[in-house]
Amino acid sequence: MIPNPKIFTIVFVAAILLFVWSCVRRFGLVTVGKPEDRFENFPARIRDTFVYAFAQKRVLQKAFGLNHFILFWSFMVLLLANGEFVLKGLHRSITFMALPAAIHNPLYFLFDLVSLFALICVIVAGIRRIVAPPYPEAITADAYFILGMIAGLMIAYFNLHGVEIAAGEVTATMPISAAVGNMFYAGITPEAAHPYITFWWWLHALIFLVFLNYLPYSKHMHILSSIPNCYFRRFEKANTLPVETFVKGNKFGVETIDQYTWKDLFDSYSCTECGRCQMVCPASQTGKPLNPRQVIHDLKINLLTNGPIMKKGGKPVLPLIGENGEGSITEDQIWSCTSCGACMEVCPVFIEQMPKILQLRRYLVEMKAQFPEELLNLFENMEQRSNPWGIAPTERTKWCAQLNVKTFDDSCEYLLYVGCAGAFDARNKQVTVALAHILDAAGISWGILGKEEMCCGDSLRRLGNEFIFDRMAKDNVKLWKEKGVKKIITMCPHCFSTLQNDYRQYGFEGEVIHHADFIDNLLKSGKLKLKKTVDLGRVVFHDSCYLGRHNDIYDSPRAVLSKATGKAPTEMERNRDQSFCCGAGGGRMWMEEHLGTRINLARVDEALTKNPDTVCVTCPYCMTMFDDGLKDKNADKVVVKDIAEVVAEGLR
Repeated sequence: MIPNPKIFTIVFVAAILLFVWSCVRRFGLVTVGKPEDRFENFPARIRDTFVYAFAQKRVLQKAFGLNHFILFWSFMVLLLANGEFVLKGLHRSITFMALPAAIHNPLYFLFDLVSLFALICVIVAGIRRIVAPPYPEAITADAYFILGMIAGLMIAYFNLHGVEIAAGEVTATMPISAAVGNMFYAGITPEAAHPYITFWWWLHALIFLVFLNYLPYSKHMHILSSIPNCYFRRFEKANTLPVETFVKGNKFGVETIDQYTWKDLFDSYSCTECGRCQMVCPASQTGKPLNPRQVIHDLKINLLTNGPIMKKGGKPVLPLIGENGEGSITEDQIWSCTSCGACMEVCPVFIEQMPKILQLRRYLVEMKAQFPEELLNLFENMEQRSNPWGIAPTERTKWCAQLNVKTFDDSCEYLLYVGCAGAFDARNKQVTVALAHILDAAGISWGILGKEEMCCGDSLRRLGNEFIFDRMAKDNVKLWKEKGVKKIITMCPHCFSTLQNDYRQYGFEGEVIHHADFIDNLLKSGKLKLKKTVDLGRVVFHDSCYLGRHNDIYDSPRAVLSKATGKAPTEMERNRDQSFCCGAGGGRMWMEEHLGTRINLARVDEALTKNPDTVCVTCPYCMTMFDDGLKDKNADKVVVKDIAEVVAEGLR
């Protein structure tokens, strides 16, 4: 027994038309963005959609993800149940009851059981938001309204079928609904059941249609957009940025919402506001204003505010950058990013937060010349002397004054790209010397460029100064081609990532290898044989963001340490792809931390919980940040070493 199909048809058609209009109106705003090809490799996209959207691979990486997984698949199953509900409401003869009992009984049993799962998951989610919210701002009226509607759907479902079973109108195997029927409607006659059936049927229908039409206007819009966002995910790591064309009249970076790509804008609709990004963001976790989740939310608000105006050719009314509250991103937020990529690593729907922030930096630097004061010296030094400190290029070979190091020529197989820290920084020069001894001990044919070597420009690009970076990259590639460079060894993950990824955009096709991989290969191949096992006490290893998350190199430094010390290094609580940044990436190496607490101190505190004697790193920036942090913590007895220094000690 169901209400008049004619009335429901009118209500349903009106609700669907409103839903479609809302979706077209909202999703249509992404067309103000610039074009971007996210349609290639169809088979891989379909595969990843199943792995990440339907199998919820990233969602399940956190314990509470199981609750979301069950709720998600409950919804998927109940799509079938609600489809039957709607069709039966439009025409009474369209029902699973028309199928043989061997088919409809298991179906209704499944729907009943899954509805219970959904109700339990909603209750658990509601309690969690009160008792242990993922972040303080998670307790919102919007969230509870959505949870309330889902719970209402389940309650209406159980009562509707419970009263039908109690009245003898339905005989399907539905144990939960039957229990509700026995509890509240036992002995009811079909005539007496009619008002109850009508009430619960219409309540279910109205909640369903209101829920459907509320989605495009709520944070749960991700129900509609997250699956497509997984399909349109970036396959490669976000370890490079688009190249700019420097001609008169061009605009650089992002000032207004329409200067992002359509995929950037679609990201803002796909955010589940789970808070995972802000919980791993080093800036957010040390009291700085940057919150990746809030940045994506502000992009959405800005798009919803300015998008309709800009589609008609108008100018935006809400600035994207500024102190304008919701919908605007402050400069303090923009400059707090360390470009560690942790936010992107944990996002269950593959939102790309970091590149959006770096594009805002480009606008501030290149279009407004507006950046933190301490960067002025950096930019000048880079432009004039191709290193952060402004030291004369002739000083680049001082580290090898006591060594017999060859200048690179056609007879050399490898170019050792020393990098600015390896050439100029007193502490990191020791790492360069250690690596030189390793290369010689293994009989490697190598050389350096000496005073001809130039900075790779990593910090410039991440800080938004694409103009100087562009010139540096072109000059470096030109020089290497003239010298016949085919293979490059680097010690700095930032140099490695820039040469390996960014320089491909400038025509460099040579092999680039980080010294962690290179030393590991030497040890495994037998070209390098250690004379002794190095005793460093308890060794704790720190993953560099640019070696790990940005380039997936995790195993080789651990293998090197295991071989050199005779035992695997102790892992920090946050390690590998979940590692916590040292605080120096994204150009932050050259900036003071005026806001919140220092990121390197947070990481040093984490390391000290393992009672280390030695902290091992693979990055000159990490070396500096740990050295400084340990001094500030009065932990001078803890030694910081690069893995090359450990191996070199084993050669003595």
